[in-house]
Amino acid sequence: MAALLWCALACAACAAAGAARSDVPGPPAPRTHRASFDCLIPPAADEAYRIQPGDKLHLSFYLNPEFDTDTTVRPDGRIELAAVGGVTAAGLTSVQLAARLDLLYSTELRSPGATVRVDQTPGRMVFVQGEVAHPGAVPLQPGMTALQAIAASGGLTEAAGPGNVVLVRRDACGQPHDEPLDLGRALKSKGHQDDVVLVPADMLIVPRSGIAQAGLFVKQYIRDLLPVAPYLNAPLF
Repeated sequence: MAALLWCALACAACAAAGAARSDVPGPPAPRTHRASFDCLIPPAADEAYRIQPGDKLHLSFYLNPEFDTDTTVRPDGRIELAAVGGVTAAGLTSVQLAARLDLLYSTELRSPGATVRVDQTPGRMVFVQGEVAHPGAVPLQPGMTALQAIAASGGLTEAAGPGNVVLVRRDACGQPHDEPLDLGRALKSKGHQDDVVLVPADMLIVPRSGIAQAGLFVKQYIRDLLPVAPYLNAPLF
């Protein structure tokens, strides 16, 4: 009987505690990402870059410059070094690869002091097309913005329309999505608040301005297509 009474009291206490807990607001539920352009591929500018196949590396060794070398990461993610053979580099940060080289070279050198510098990263490029001085691929630097990528492409041409730039970005499934950017407003605003940080494989398309487009229309459809010269040369009577 006492055991049954104890169980009843325990169940009542648990129910009361549960009711009390239900009245206390718990931690907020994780916010779901909006189906917006900004959430397709989160920028990784603040994350340490991890070496990829195709990257060109410069390896240097403190007080042992005779071991310094330039190498390219093979498609299998490895680099080939004369002293230690094949070493996996892909997926590692520069610091992690340097630590691995220190361990591997410890049999050859008393204090290897390896340093790894990523000189070229073909996998981290953005593309700028349209009305810029030098359209094409631009190496993506950490934290690079749309305005900085355009500057690296030689800047806008006189015919450019910075208020109607289009940013094309692929999502995790490889599907392209585009978003209009008003970089004209970004250029005028203090601190360039309307500028955006780019991620690998982004494409910026800079169109012609409305005035330039109108001038092109006049040139193509009035000056070039209409037979103006015969009418100028025709007699007036």
